[in-house]
Amino acid sequence: MRVPLSWLREYVDLPATQTGRDVQAKLISAGLEVETVEQLGDGLKGPLVVGQVLTIEELEGFKKPIRFCTVDVGTANGTGEPQEIVCGARNFAVGDKVVVVLPGAELPGGFAIAARKTYGKTSHGMICSSDELGMGDDGTKGIIVLPPETEVGKDAIELLELVDEVLDIAVTANRGDCLSLRGVARETAIAYGLPLRDPALLDVPGPNAYGYPVQVSEPLGCDRFTARTVSGLSPEARSPIWLKRRLQKVGMRPISLAVDITNYVMMELGQPLHAYDRTLVQGTIGVRRAAEGEEIVTLDGAKRKLHAEDLVITDDRGPIGLAGVMGGANTEIADHEEGEGTTDVVIEAAHFDAVSIARTARRHKLSSEASRRFERGVDPAAAAAAAQRTVDLLVLLAGGTADAGVTEVAAPSAPHTIAVPADHPDKVAGVEYGRETVVRRLQQVGCDVYGQDELIVTVPSWRPDLTEVNDLAEEVIRLEGYENLPSTLPKPPSGRGLTHRQRLHRRVGRALAGAGYVEAPNYPFIGEQVFDQLLLEAADPARRVVKLTNPLNDEEPALRTSLLPGLLGALRRNDGRGSHDLALFETGLVFLPRAEQKAAAALPVDRRPTDEEIEDLNAALPEQPRHVAAVLAGAREQAGWWGKGRPVDWADAIEAARAVAREAGVELLVRGGQYGPWHPGRCAELVVVAEGAEKVVGHAGELHPRVVKAFGLPARTSAMELDLDALEAVGDDTPQAPSISTFPVATQDVALVVDKFVPHADVEAALRDGAGSLLEAIRLFDVYENAEQLGDGKKSLAYALRFRAGDRTLTVDEASAARDAAVALAGERTGAVLRG
Repeated sequence: MRVPLSWLREYVDLPATQTGRDVQAKLISAGLEVETVEQLGDGLKGPLVVGQVLTIEELEGFKKPIRFCTVDVGTANGTGEPQEIVCGARNFAVGDKVVVVLPGAELPGGFAIAARKTYGKTSHGMICSSDELGMGDDGTKGIIVLPPETEVGKDAIELLELVDEVLDIAVTANRGDCLSLRGVARETAIAYGLPLRDPALLDVPGPNAYGYPVQVSEPLGCDRFTARTVSGLSPEARSPIWLKRRLQKVGMRPISLAVDITNYVMMELGQPLHAYDRTLVQGTIGVRRAAEGEEIVTLDGAKRKLHAEDLVITDDRGPIGLAGVMGGANTEIADHEEGEGTTDVVIEAAHFDAVSIARTARRHKLSSEASRRFERGVDPAAAAAAAQRTVDLLVLLAGGTADAGVTEVAAPSAPHTIAVPADHPDKVAGVEYGRETVVRRLQQVGCDVYGQDELIVTVPSWRPDLTEVNDLAEEVIRLEGYENLPSTLPKPPSGRGLTHRQRLHRRVGRALAGAGYVEAPNYPFIGEQVFDQLLLEAADPARRVVKLTNPLNDEEPALRTSLLPGLLGALRRNDGRGSHDLALFETGLVFLPRAEQKAAAALPVDRRPTDEEIEDLNAALPEQPRHVAAVLAGAREQAGWWGKGRPVDWADAIEAARAVAREAGVELLVRGGQYGPWHPGRCAELVVVAEGAEKVVGHAGELHPRVVKAFGLPARTSAMELDLDALEAVGDDTPQAPSISTFPVATQDVALVVDKFVPHADVEAALRDGAGSLLEAIRLFDVYENAEQLGDGKKSLAYALRFRAGDRTLTVDEASAARDAAVALAGERTGAVLRG
């Protein structure tokens, strides 16, 4: 909502020293989000005057039409002689009054005006358009042509109100009253402690039997409809300059006098209005729901097929307007340039249901200034005043006559009343305001307040957002100033810290961040086509998804069963924006449908649900285990003076999984595997032992080239994903102090030759079991393949075995015996033989 400060001052006597910035600070303190204060006319310097075109000479021989004009600017140029000006615009003629900027002036943006030679003539100034003066769109796209009665030589800066300040307010969805000068003026008056001149306080005649006939068939959609008629309008009447300028300042384009007046009153009072050409309305005006498939051509020229829930304005022919959204073309006000012009109008000021208007506007993708206000809440009591204000302006500016008939159809209603303890705002804010302050602040926003300890508050008609006690508390708190609320740290009761699951979640995040990964949370929504991109088999359980009834995006209607799609999308976006060395991770829930789907029952809202009702609800929810996933691409170690660096490979993904397992206190078994998106030769299956049985908890490695291509990823992208809840279930993360032995370690190296297809994990497990209790650690430090030395299909695995006893120094024979036992068992299980 754009609010010109000059217009705002009409309703609140602000001190002359108060600038737009000062008002902005006050309104922000009162809870309104004033985003900017625009300085209109900033840098504009005169002389800028009204001139009358005396002669026009068409210059020939140029690529575009050029005119050499003489303009009478009175004594503004110091000589009284006509001013010679070159101009390319075509929308003015001899005798027209125009805006002339003279040499020595400066236009917004630092554009200095001086006499200059152009097109073979010397131009002493410029004839101005609205864009050049920063006025906004006036609909002409050309030179400003002023009314014939405008005085020659008059200061155009003052005439066109070019210098002003405009507050741009981001109005929240619950404050529809602030989509008007009236609402913002009320907030300003409260903030400054000044009286408000309410523009809606008008003498309005009561309804009678002579008004234009109106039939409301849908009182739930339209609870108030006021109709007034004005006759004898002058078709030649034009919107005065002050009216056009105010509309331009609030961001609206002047169109015609009748339309401009309805828009002006809407911006002033917040009540949308519509003017019908009375000669084009046939019979009674009605309000009803549309018939399915009915059509209407709206003012924007579009033919729209109506839905049965749409609220429409009708006459005897059918729909003539989408109620609260946009009028129909068949009753449009005609300008005299388009024909004879409209002389008789019917003014509509109605109040429509907010939900109905919002749904219609979204259904037809047709947002308007009217629908924007109706869906946020319009004051129903302002309809009659807005209609009267419109009638008054039409009579004043267009020479019309207000008909005596007044139509008002209103459904019975009672003001909304709320009972609230006088100390309730104190309890909400933790500040002792006191009853007097609470009553004063509620009265300032327009409430009627009665009672002592228990207040009976009647909410004003312009604040439909005040529905319960906490809304009233919020009004008191914001007007007293959010900045005055004390800053108090919460004091949690002792013994209530993070859960075990939460602590593990944080430790995992810190471990991955410490390893160079960046957390990248993603939306939990996916499209089922992603499973084909991940190469999942048709029977894969991950393809079973939970679908949303009302998805945010029709292309992603399901909840994720894996974290990889979101992470791979984030990797692709960052790579496309120039970040090629990437390591991302995410911890989050995945959603797995239960074998037996149950419909969730609606829980009561008037009491706490019972334990049985909560259990039934939980049983209907999908399983939601927490996973952790990481993706990598580009360089893992950067090149520099210290070395060549190295690219990401599958081993980095496996190491990320091991880092997660260490935080959970789990020994992770890594062996070759094959699953979905991973490269079949570079995929590790991650296994834990739970209650004596092995359980696969995830996979890690390099992604399949087809997956890389489908997602548009860098070559050799690697990834891992683990079931974090499964790790937590089997892990023991009790801190273990390191054992430091006083006895020396005995190290024995062995190199074993095995078939290429034998996994290292199987060889290591055999060595570990064969070495017995003396083995302290085992590490694979070399893999070697050479057909000439080892034979076809063979590889060499070299291990460092560390032996140590807790009560003595091992002898060479003891260490060698343990090594030989390990080699023997490895040979028995995997066919390994000592190399050489």
